[in-house]
Amino acid sequence: MADAQVTESQEEGSPEGEGSSKKKISGLIALLPHLLKFVAIGLGALILIVTVVVITYSILNKEGRSQTVVPENSPYIGTRPQYSMFSAIGTIRARTKDPTPYAVIVDMIIGYDLNNAQAATELTGRLYELRDFVRSYFSSKYAEDLQPENEARLKQEIIELLNTRVLNTAKVRMILFNQLDAMEM
Repeated sequence: MADAQVTESQEEGSPEGEGSSKKKISGLIALLPHLLKFVAIGLGALILIVTVVVITYSILNKEGRSQTVVPENSPYIGTRPQYSMFSAIGTIRARTKDPTPYAVIVDMIIGYDLNNAQAATELTGRLYELRDFVRSYFSSKYAEDLQPENEARLKQEIIELLNTRVLNTAKVRMILFNQLDAMEM
């Protein structure tokens, strides 16, 4: 029977390759609806996911408004604390650690807890130690360490050193510089 089909196709004058290519094309045409179905499912899933994400994001952010509302007269809004100031140290002159020494002129103010009589007494009693500390601290620095962009770091270091090494009961809360100049000699 297969011989009869082969002879019929040869008798009609069609080459053998045309029949097989028609089968391939008809097979692709049969796959096209299935392929389109999977593409449509993928697009539908993508649209669903994007929609859910957008809706969820807008609900969580409430259109960009903050979820926590703090009233303007809330007691939880911090205010800057007020400190008592100790300025009896005066102006200190020192030399830096550089090979070509720079002259450093420092006028420093120490801030401590407001109305702390013990701290005021201790700072006054240790005035000469504080002057020596300031002189030796700035003598151990290089001129580039004393630049204005390093001032915050310098203040923090001085606070830590005063609280741990110089003072016993008083706690330094703030350092201010009336003057901090480093000039080449």
